Amino acid sequence: MTIQSVDVLYTAVATAENGRDGRVASDDGKLDVVVNPPKEMGGSGAGTNPEQLFAAGYSACFQGALGVVARQAKADISGSRVTAKVGIGKVGSGGFGLTVEIAVSIPEVDEATAKDLVEKAHQVCPYSNATRGNVDVRLSVI
Repeated sequence: MTIQSVDVLYTAVATAENGRDGRVASDDGKLDVVVNPPKEMGGSGAGTNPEQLFAAGYSACFQGALGVVARQAKADISGSRVTAKVGIGKVGSGGFGLTVEIAVSIPEVDEATAKDLVEKAHQVCPYSNATRGNVDVRLSVI
């Protein structure tokens, strides 16, 4: 799905210096972090990394989508939590790929309702829509 420029409500801008071993900052200065490869990938692990940033963005975005579908369903999602785990690894062609696990806890609703809300949020969430068909995303209700 392509978004037409007239449909864009907001555009985030961030610039990286020195890739995975440097710094990334947003144009408004609200985000400014050191990035380093994790120890598991031969780095120092001293700073954050792109996978952590992606996990943070995805979990926050999914929580927002969950709120949208919960309001439509008149469901109480107070106390809910969304955890995103983003894995990186080699793919057959010598490049790298990602996997994502989204775990959602919604203590105020029954399991069937929680699963329904999570599935619906997955259809609404912009990160889910961006990764659909490109990244293995697994959903669970905990």
